[in-house]
Amino acid sequence: MPISPRPGPARSGSSGPYRRRPAATQRPVSRTTAEVVARFSDGPQTGVFTDGSCSGNPGPGGWGMVYVRDGEVLAQRYGHDPATTNNRMELTAIIEGLRLLAPGRDAEITPVFSDSRLVVDTLTKWAAGWERLGWRRSTGPVANVELVQEAYALTKERPNARIQWIRAHDGSLWNEYADALATAYLRAEV
Repeated sequence: MPISPRPGPARSGSSGPYRRRPAATQRPVSRTTAEVVARFSDGPQTGVFTDGSCSGNPGPGGWGMVYVRDGEVLAQRYGHDPATTNNRMELTAIIEGLRLLAPGRDAEITPVFSDSRLVVDTLTKWAAGWERLGWRRSTGPVANVELVQEAYALTKERPNARIQWIRAHDGSLWNEYADALATAYLRAEV
């Protein structure tokens, strides 16, 4: 059943009325990792899955990453910052994920997933050019340059890490799990 536009004010940054998600697909504020494992099973079963979150932007935020092989968790990490932005948390998550992977060309080829197109494009399309320009964009400074530099250096040291975009909140088990880690600062349990 199509959803009609909701009357009332538009979301910040949108040009008109917005559509609400159907109740069955609305995402709760945050799920624990146990709730995620019980609910989801789709998506890739091997790789490093990273996510960042922010309550307000800027505001308090968190990051999470999980390293999985054939559906088995090999490692997970998460943390938070009381005053940050979503982009900083997304970059921190991928940095922590890349740190887990062995450097060098002899290392195992491993997909590294982020649901942030900005992070994926930064590392796969733009960072090389910014580095050549002395870490500047043609239009000005690079935002979060210290995190971009660190993430890009780790990516270059790990040529077998395959940075890939994954759709957010579509039921992919391990991306949802990384989201649960990134939002753990909002809950009493992980």
